[in-house]
Amino acid sequence: MTVPAQSLLFADAREAADLAGFLGRLLHYDRAAAVRLQAGGGALAVFGRPPSFEVLAVRAVRLADTHDFDVTVSAGELLESLDVEGPDAGAGSLPSPVTGPPWTGVLPPRGGWRECQGLPGPAALHAALTAAVAEFRARDEDLPEGRRTRAERDLIGRDIWSRTVGGTELPLRAVHAAQALGFLRSAPDFPVALLAAGAWLRLRTPFGAIVLRRAGAGGGLGMFDVSVGG
Repeated sequence: MTVPAQSLLFADAREAADLAGFLGRLLHYDRAAAVRLQAGGGALAVFGRPPSFEVLAVRAVRLADTHDFDVTVSAGELLESLDVEGPDAGAGSLPSPVTGPPWTGVLPPRGGWRECQGLPGPAALHAALTAAVAEFRARDEDLPEGRRTRAERDLIGRDIWSRTVGGTELPLRAVHAAQALGFLRSAPDFPVALLAAGAWLRLRTPFGAIVLRRAGAGGGLGMFDVSVGG
């Protein structure tokens, strides 16, 4: 007997559409991407890990119904279940669980977050990314023909993207990930914040969050707090 999928109803169809966009970007980097879902308190937190950025990406959306679950599913199947334009826009269903990759077992702590000072605003973050991309291209073009290898390009990338932002510990690769996943947009102005909890750093925007552990630090397990917008 086939067990019917658990239905999901989002509080705002626009948030469901934004979630679909986020899932599509994750799948662009990994066609077999898995996401861990945590629902509670009328909200759903969706965790993904795009390859190469070495971060966790979090998109929180509001649910119209009360749900309480913690499960890892296929990002592609979740995306396929979402109705973002039709008569049932804002609805979806919970796919069957899958065996997740190792990162799904280590999530940020639930509480204890404090805001850090020194993070530049969105315009300055965009400018830093533009400069970093230009520097990468220039240094790549300056490589002698015999050294234009993947290993050499990776060395350049690690040097550039490991630099910290402003007066913070946040590496530039986290900002790059935020832009690539649609969390750092070209809107004129919107709030961005950097928070810390133990070994973890969290770049938060109204469109999602990028979370990572500080270099050389351990991390904790737990339910992520989805009550503060990602």
